[in-house]
Amino acid sequence: MQPQPHIPPATANAAISAALKSQRARKNRGSYSCGRCGQPKKGHVCHLPPLDVPSTPIAPEPVTSIAAAASSTRSTVVPLSSAPLRQSFTNLRRALSFDDDVDARDEPDPTDLTDVNLDTEIVQPGRFHAVALWEVLKRLPPSGLLMAARVCKGWRETARKMWKAAEELRIRVPKRAQIGYVGSLLQKCPGLVTLTLKLESDFDATTLACIAFSCPNLEVLEILTCGAAVNRISGDELGRFVSNKRGLTSLKMEGCSNLGGFSLTSTSLSTLWLSDLHSLSKMIFNCPNLIEISLEFSQQEGDSTDLVTMVDGLGRTCTILQNIHIASLKLSHTVVLALTAVNFRCLRMLSLVLGIDITDASVDVISSSYTNLELLDLSGSSITDTGLGMICDVLPDTLSKLLVALCPNITSSGIQFATAQLPLLELMDCGMTVSDPNSDNPSTPQKTPGYNQKMFIKHKRMKKLSLWGCSSLDALFLNCPELKDLNLNSCNNLQPESLVIQCPKLKIVHALGCQKLLTVAIRKQVSENFAAGENHMTRKRLADGSKRIQAPPSLYQETREDDENYPAKKRRKIEREVCTIID
Repeated sequence: MQPQPHIPPATANAAISAALKSQRARKNRGSYSCGRCGQPKKGHVCHLPPLDVPSTPIAPEPVTSIAAAASSTRSTVVPLSSAPLRQSFTNLRRALSFDDDVDARDEPDPTDLTDVNLDTEIVQPGRFHAVALWEVLKRLPPSGLLMAARVCKGWRETARKMWKAAEELRIRVPKRAQIGYVGSLLQKCPGLVTLTLKLESDFDATTLACIAFSCPNLEVLEILTCGAAVNRISGDELGRFVSNKRGLTSLKMEGCSNLGGFSLTSTSLSTLWLSDLHSLSKMIFNCPNLIEISLEFSQQEGDSTDLVTMVDGLGRTCTILQNIHIASLKLSHTVVLALTAVNFRCLRMLSLVLGIDITDASVDVISSSYTNLELLDLSGSSITDTGLGMICDVLPDTLSKLLVALCPNITSSGIQFATAQLPLLELMDCGMTVSDPNSDNPSTPQKTPGYNQKMFIKHKRMKKLSLWGCSSLDALFLNCPELKDLNLNSCNNLQPESLVIQCPKLKIVHALGCQKLLTVAIRKQVSENFAAGENHMTRKRLADGSKRIQAPPSLYQETREDDENYPAKKRRKIEREVCTIID
């Protein structure tokens, strides 16, 4: 056995260190990021000291939850000249490397985004401008913004400022989420003005308390229910919330079946929407500035709500109402008489839906009391063509929207007369009016005689026409140059050879449940209308004055840019939007 040479201790330690480093390098083979700063190795010269050089330790900030990631921290927007220290490589890096620690001496005031010069300051270490980061993050939904705040401290601080500057928030609360989830989000937005919540789970007055505490400047609140979610808020709790929120101007809430009764007192409330109401013992509206009210009652049997008393109360306290919408099976001629006795002088929109006891006599009372209506909705009533004639006699100079869907006593003649006598009409809904009662019975061998009707509508200002469910309509002629939306769903008796559409601006046609040949005929006629428009182009003489040629000004327009950088004229091609047919 040969004697081994003597190895000094310093050399032995160096050899051991080299072996460990070699083993560590083989173990981490395949890593293309710098172990000290996390940037890509290719063409990279690290400015940080080696790991074995003693330096001041930096305590990492672990991000363990979304709430912690979006917590209130100092700003990470720093000047370009500063060279911040980087965090240890123990934290995982994302695709883009950003600093997690910055020098606090260079931090601006994080009170508002407007105090930050977004054009000159950047977020380290990827030299990512704050203005660009702001533009990216503001396009994310709330859930995406919460996840973006977990990237690094720079993104977390930018997200925090975005939450703080937010004035409108629309979020969907999943079924598994608790009230703390909503509270943690609302606490990030102290300046919130508009809030929309779509709840998938049951909720109660705790939600209102959380909103009242976290949003002191709230003006618009909308609570929507989804799926089997149940609204357990009582009428007294809702009344306390409205009276305490003195700046609340708009309140919209769904699923109000458990209110029982309520008393709302507010001097700022101007819009109130409540749906799914049922058996209300009392309804007191002490809101002198209320302009719009919408009350939708459930269609369950046994509703004991006294609508006459409700209307009387509205007339005493809400005298400047302009828009009234009531949907209830208990609507009757008595309620209409109470409504007209109140005489709302500023009333512009009146919607009484599902009132099967509303007849032509009710229309006569309405038309004689309110002569300045711009919208009238009597869907689900029992009015006839005579009632439509009364409307046309009184409201030809103001009415622009007429909705008479689900009125089985109205015929195609009444609809034609209404469109001819109302020159300002822009929207008309006649769904399920001209319908065959035997269309849903497949055992009927043929249509009932007298139910095959024709309709001819010619109007200069009509923009939207709905004829859904008019199953007895077999011929249709439309000459509406401004029509953009046409609904022909379930018009299964409409024949393609009896359809004429002269609507050059038509953008969308609903044809669900119609014959396939009808869809083909609609598409063909729309394209023909566009081709006919091209043939009526103006003619211009050539430069040498030899002859005239067709010059379409609608396809090519010469526009001059307002900016000084574009002084020359440019030609811009304008493409016509293709009509969409939904079948």
